[in-house]
Amino acid sequence: MTILIEKPELDCQIHVDESKELVLDGGFPVPKSLSGEGFLAPEVNSFGNSFRDYNAESERQKSVEEFYKQQHVNQTYDFVQKMKEEYSKLNRMEMSIWECCELLNEVVDDSDPDLDEPQIQHLLQSAEAIRKDYPNEDWLHLTALIHDLGKVLLLPKFGGLPQWAVVGDTFPLGCAFDEANIHHRYFKENPDYNNPSYNTKNGIYWDGCGLDNVTISWGHDDYMYLVAKENGTTLPSAGLFIIRYHSLYPLHKEEAYMQFVNDEDKENLKWLRIFNKYDLYSKSKVAVDVEKVKPYYLSLIEKYFPAKLKW
Repeated sequence: MTILIEKPELDCQIHVDESKELVLDGGFPVPKSLSGEGFLAPEVNSFGNSFRDYNAESERQKSVEEFYKQQHVNQTYDFVQKMKEEYSKLNRMEMSIWECCELLNEVVDDSDPDLDEPQIQHLLQSAEAIRKDYPNEDWLHLTALIHDLGKVLLLPKFGGLPQWAVVGDTFPLGCAFDEANIHHRYFKENPDYNNPSYNTKNGIYWDGCGLDNVTISWGHDDYMYLVAKENGTTLPSAGLFIIRYHSLYPLHKEEAYMQFVNDEDKENLKWLRIFNKYDLYSKSKVAVDVEKVKPYYLSLIEKYFPAKLKW
């Protein structure tokens, strides 16, 4: 089944009554500007620091840096191939999308400098914020809800992978590590760093090869993409692209590795950059009322996914 979606208008605005605060169905307030534009990114995260500030002095930042050291040393091309082979079996369990959302109550992302709340709140905050600004793009609401479900890889029943193999910014392997990657210096300890087949700009790839042909560090992004695709989701290609590459910050934020993208990637990147604003800046200590918004998201799950999925 093919679903056609309109190309996004990147300067899209919504107009609101300035006397009223934007509050979503779940009770989550969305920041707005005084000019009446749509979602406005807050200046600081829930710890009082700038978003994605990996240099701010705090205990949280120290643990985040240690995480990235482990990730950069251990994520190799061969490791990713091994993980793909293992998890493509989809033999861990069968459950619904919503059951997986509830499992995320047990997960906190050690790589995130902006939030230390259970992941289900982040998912609903992102989805509800997008729902307010893009009410007609229900596929995008659902994509926001499920984009991090792959973090269940941290749980024992899914193999209990270490955090460095599940979360954090992702990056291509099989080519040189671009300096746009945060804490780039730790890549020098990666076995691939001095491999002559991998340490040139393009490595084993070619200009315009398409991101589908590029091996990306293993984590929750690729796992959830695999689960969705192999279980026959009817989400549009832009939704699958967002799920698979939302952590590829060196590319969609810093413009690194752009030599690999093809025309389809360029179109999907427009939607990913829209999504990223809500993924990053909707993180808050204000909780969404899960039971209040649950019926809406269950209806979307029924529309785009089978009742039970293999994981």
